[in-house]
Formats: sequence, C-alpha cells, structure tokens
Amino acid sequence: MGSEGPPPVTIHVTGFKKFHGVAQNPTETIVCNLKDYINNKGFPKTFLLGTCTVLETAGEGALASLNQTLQSAINDNDSGPSTDQRVIWVHFGVNSGVTKFLLENQAFNEATFRCPDEMGWKPQKAPIFPTDGDISRVRQTCLPSEEISKTLAKKGFEVMTSDDAGRFVCNFVYYHSLRSAEQNGTKSLFVHVPLFLTIDEETQMQFAASLLEVLASLY
Repeated sequence: MGSEGPPPVTIHVTGFKKFHGVAQNPTETIVCNLKDYINNKGFPKTFLLGTCTVLETAGEGALASLNQTLQSAINDNDSGPSTDQRVIWVHFGVNSGVTKFLLENQAFNEATFRCPDEMGWKPQKAPIFPTDGDISRVRQTCLPSEEISKTLAKKGFEVMTSDDAGRFVCNFVYYHSLRSAEQNGTKSLFVHVPLFLTIDEETQMQFAASLLEVLASLY
C-alpha cells in the first residue's frame, strides 16, 4: 500500500464590518466574495478555502464570533488539535491611512482603543490576556512574512511587512488568533488593506487570492 500524501492546506479567512470613520469596510467585501472570485477566476486548487467570516468591529463582539469559528474549524478535524493539520488563519482589516498592503508580523497584549468599538467598549492600556503578562508582551506569526511579501511584490502588488498592527480591534483579534494558533498547532497572519479608493476592489481581490495561493505553497 502506498502512503497517503499530506492533507491539503485549509485556509480560513475573516474580515470586519463597518466601524467608526469607515462606513464601507473593504474587508467585508473581500471575505464575502472571495470564494466565488477564486472559483470564477480559475485559481489552481492548491488549498481548501474554509470558513469566510465577517466579524463585528468590536473587542468582545468580534471575539465571540472568532472563537466560535475557530472552534468549529478545530472540531472539523477528526484527530483534534495537531501540529500537522495544515490550517492557516488569515485575518483582513482595513487601515484607511495606508497605500500598500501590510503583512503584520506581530500583535501586542494591549487594548488601547482610540475610539469606542461598535459595542461601545473603549479600553485603555488594558492587557488582552492578563495571564500573558503586561501590555509589552508580543506574539509573533510563525509564517515567513518577508518571504511572502517579496513573492507578492514580484506579482506586481504594493506590499510590505509591518511590526505594528495598532492597538485597536485588529490587534485585539490578531493577538487572540496567534495565541490560539500556538495552542492548536495552526498558523495565523493579519493583513491590513487600504480603502478601495486607494487600491481598487479588483486589485484587492486579486491580492487576497494570490496571498492564499502563496501561503499554501509554503507547505
């Protein structure tokens, strides 16, 4: 009997709904349309696109949905959490002040919201996980963001890495995801995208699909 090959890479994606100052969040459009876009454009079947979830732009509100989605993805794996389950989480968030795609290297154990989130929460210098230590604690992605950035740049995208995902909801969700990834043997990456006024929707859809393709090729 021949040995079975490794399971395909499964990539789960999340985006956010509207929030203060951004009435139309491009990441909601990207996540809602990504599955059809990949199928219609005939991208190679190098990975499985798992859940596509749009989160509330809120700390606890986003976290409840994220945890539910994360848990269901883990439960789908019959063998349970494992280092060889080949699961990647990609979280998309908008940064209206950038002109490029940013691959975030890390998240801080700090929630300092410049304005209330969509549920009215406005923490200041609060540790996301008190058990992790103080707000200076950092968790980093294990994915090779520099290599990914260079590969995407060769495809013509304006992209770079970043060491600062802010301290708002994006960082809050990323920190939770990185912590969960460490516990469950998965991988996680947060990507900040510009507004559609800065980089148009078609280009952003191309970027999202190409990013998933590059991530799958790393295995």
